[in-house]
Amino acid sequence: MFLAEPVTRIAVDVTFLRMDRSPQGPVPGLPAGVTVERLRPRASVEEYRRLYDEVGRDYVWWLRRTLSDAELDVILADRRISIHVARDAAGEDLGFYELDRRPWPTINLAYFGLLPQAIGQGLGMALLHHAIRAAWDEGCATLTVNTCTADHPRALPNYEKAGFRRLRTVREEWPVPDRLGLPIPDHLKI
Repeated sequence: MFLAEPVTRIAVDVTFLRMDRSPQGPVPGLPAGVTVERLRPRASVEEYRRLYDEVGRDYVWWLRRTLSDAELDVILADRRISIHVARDAAGEDLGFYELDRRPWPTINLAYFGLLPQAIGQGLGMALLHHAIRAAWDEGCATLTVNTCTADHPRALPNYEKAGFRRLRTVREEWPVPDRLGLPIPDHLKI
């Protein structure tokens, strides 16, 4: 007999965005003392899980939480995936982004976010522009990203302000496993 895993069903509007050329003009620089390091040769499963959990916990980032360590290790071992971590002068993590080159010559900004203590400190747009610059410096033809109504409310406006344009918005229903223990806002529950 098969027993279904208990889940909380949520509904989100997912907006897909695209950038077809590198932005022109001045962009915000990283705040003083902040650096961004590309994890080489790659992020460990443990380090990635910690970043993913801390950044995404309040925004229902659940998909990668359901992967086994072996499944996640395969993704992180792919040379077309890179993880970039923002740190303060003391070496404390502030946020990260993930570039996925598997659909080359398109690069997808697969994950992007700040740790809760770094939100509201003027880092978000600077880190987003760092990610955009890193992708275009590699010679991609297109840069994509998506966001949803579970993400931080400034995510979509910031992506558009940075030069992404909306392609489409799709309503999706997600079965978020209860075992993950994620806080799920009432407005998302079905």
